[in-house]
Amino acid sequence: MGGTDVTDGWDGRRPGGYPAPAGGPAPGCPAPGPQGTAGGPTSPWWSDALADPWRDPYAPAAVVIPAAPPDPASEPEPVSDPDAPRPPGLRQVVLVSLIAALLAGSLGSALTYAFLRGPAVPRLGAESGQAPALAQRKPESLAGVAEKVLPSVVTIRMASLGGISEGSGFVVSTDGHIVTNDHVVSGGTGKATVIFNDGSSAPATVVGQDPESDLAVIKATRTGLRPVEFGDSDGLAVGDPVLAIGSPLSLANTVTAGIVSALDRTMQAGEPGGPTRYYAAIQTDAAVNHGNSGGPLVDGAGRVVGVNSTIKSLVADGQEAGNIGLAFAIPINQAKRVTQDIIGTGKARRTVIGAQVGGTGVTTGGVRLNAVEPSGPAAAAGLKAGDVVLRLDRHPLTEPADLVALVRKYAPGSVVTVEYRRGSTRQNASVTLAADAK
Repeated sequence: MGGTDVTDGWDGRRPGGYPAPAGGPAPGCPAPGPQGTAGGPTSPWWSDALADPWRDPYAPAAVVIPAAPPDPASEPEPVSDPDAPRPPGLRQVVLVSLIAALLAGSLGSALTYAFLRGPAVPRLGAESGQAPALAQRKPESLAGVAEKVLPSVVTIRMASLGGISEGSGFVVSTDGHIVTNDHVVSGGTGKATVIFNDGSSAPATVVGQDPESDLAVIKATRTGLRPVEFGDSDGLAVGDPVLAIGSPLSLANTVTAGIVSALDRTMQAGEPGGPTRYYAAIQTDAAVNHGNSGGPLVDGAGRVVGVNSTIKSLVADGQEAGNIGLAFAIPINQAKRVTQDIIGTGKARRTVIGAQVGGTGVTTGGVRLNAVEPSGPAAAAGLKAGDVVLRLDRHPLTEPADLVALVRKYAPGSVVTVEYRRGSTRQNASVTLAADAK
């Protein structure tokens, strides 16, 4: 065909139908302009001729086909990388903030403490290991014994015309019976106040008294009490550990420790104008003072073996006396028997041998019998007035009070061996002791 293709504006030939020479235009010849004329007018059809591969046969051929839009349904599900770092969540942010606040507070407190305290003080003492056996307070320890007995010990206050007397006592029955000394309640109105270990109190009345043994029983208006456990005073030995519990000098719930210093220490005591008290006492070096009277003396197992009654001192009569390591308790075997008599009959029986003694002891040892009751136990055993009793159940006698105190230690009906001297002859006799007729 003879015309030019207006679709792409160039059929691959030079203008005028001649092909372009190889290697470009001839030297010295200008490049053809639009419409085949050099420097001719510009045609809109030739505006992009230099960039159009179909118009410039020397340009590299490239056909760009636009890619089809991706199909969302055909795309694979995105997979996250488990090793990739993740942004912190709310929980981690709160936890980190809390830890930072605690550390800052601790640091501030430490700095404040160090600033206020001043220079550091070295740690004193070594690291302690397991507590020693005594610090573990086993039931058989002194602390364990005190813990066991204290709930049964009371303070007694008795009103009298001269004021208020105060002493100690201990519970012997769940219904409120309490044992104490006669001299704690004597001279009173018969009404007392009992203060228990926990600080509570209750009124009490006197059930009965035995002035010659220095024992009395009162009863508090309270039930469900915890009574003490009785021991055996005849089974004691010198050197056994004991505790004295009571209210010395109005100091309630006081515990003092000691040992048994002597046994069957015969005592003759009493206030001027009052009854004379006899008993074969347990001597101890446990600290006992005014106010301990009537309290229990307990053994290493927490059993009551005596009733604290009196002390020896270096001051004159009527003056305040303190402990010098010489205290005396009524044996519990005797006290228990007297207590049972008082609760059962209102009065106590006295154990007698049926003979009278007086004056002083014999210089060669022993106690002379001034008189012997014809129908009494001594007469029944063959003893006569004038005989000198040397021993009662192997206990040597030196004073008349020794015979009375030792006899009252035994219960009526007990059989004791009496060693006596008649003239120059020593003899033995078995005497069955009896209760006083009154």
